[in-house]
Amino acid sequence: MKKFNGFTKGINLGGWLSQCNHSKETYDTFINKDDIKRIATWGLDHVRLPIDYELVETEDGKYIEEGFKYIDNCIEWCLENDLNMILDLHKTAGYSFDEFETSTGFFESEKLQERFVSLWEELSKRYGKYENLLTFELLNEIVDPNFTVIWNGIAKRTIKAIRQYAPTIKIIIGGVSNNSVSSVKLLDLPYDENMVYTFHFYEPLIFTHQSAYWVKKMDTSFRTNYPNEFASYVSDSEQYLPIENSEIFTNIRETIIDKTFFENAFLEAIQIAKERNVALYCGEYGVIDQADLASTLSWYSDINEVFEKYEIGRAAWTYKGKDFGITDEHYAPILDDLIKLL
Repeated sequence: MKKFNGFTKGINLGGWLSQCNHSKETYDTFINKDDIKRIATWGLDHVRLPIDYELVETEDGKYIEEGFKYIDNCIEWCLENDLNMILDLHKTAGYSFDEFETSTGFFESEKLQERFVSLWEELSKRYGKYENLLTFELLNEIVDPNFTVIWNGIAKRTIKAIRQYAPTIKIIIGGVSNNSVSSVKLLDLPYDENMVYTFHFYEPLIFTHQSAYWVKKMDTSFRTNYPNEFASYVSDSEQYLPIENSEIFTNIRETIIDKTFFENAFLEAIQIAKERNVALYCGEYGVIDQADLASTLSWYSDINEVFEKYEIGRAAWTYKGKDFGITDEHYAPILDDLIKLL
């Protein structure tokens, strides 16, 4: 399996230019140069920068020059601090992973798909020259597994368009079911030698998203620990999560869910990456700020050990805010220890 050089340990900048109040105040204040400098002192080698299309496009598809300047700033700050950067399109016109049930037609609309391709052409023209620093990530978390074939087709068209302006820049692509690790095998064969397969991992979801107010069926007073008995996680998942979020337990049977769980969950994707000679990357993983601190450290320690064993690059979710921000008050007592486990 290829190694994703320069993108071994990173952190997301969620909530700044994506999943945010799209306002100048947020853009100017949520993340600044000092934050990037601070991240560099932690010994990380990259940041993942999620952006929504609203940052750089009007509703009718015209480009917003002021929006591109925030991407420019982040690139400049990363250059100054010897950090690499992933430019992740977190939301495109007609589709958002966190509003997928009400998203309007991206996978059915040729017009919206062409707009997506055109946006990536524009990003490639502007930022392809930074290939020694920058990696492109096509789109965050395709939710519906029924879009596998359509998504592979859209991705191929988009990669082909990018290659006109950035012929050798690394491009990250993830699969359906919210970039699940089990969907890696459903991705098309790599377009060329500069592709990276990505997945996200928040399992056991019943632990990492305990009490999450946005999860259907979840009781916001529910709490659990890690590690824990397999049967307990299964029972709680059935009670507090939608049925599709319990499926990971059907193929993994353990007495206790601990670090062997991560290894077993990753093995198929690792094998696929080896067979296809492509790098494997975990673009998001983390624990909600409702979990107890000892459990949080145990979870990070176990997943980190497996990442290290198989040389899987990763970026924790997230630097600040969004109920997962490791620099927020909840994590203060363990921050120094947590940074060592990223």
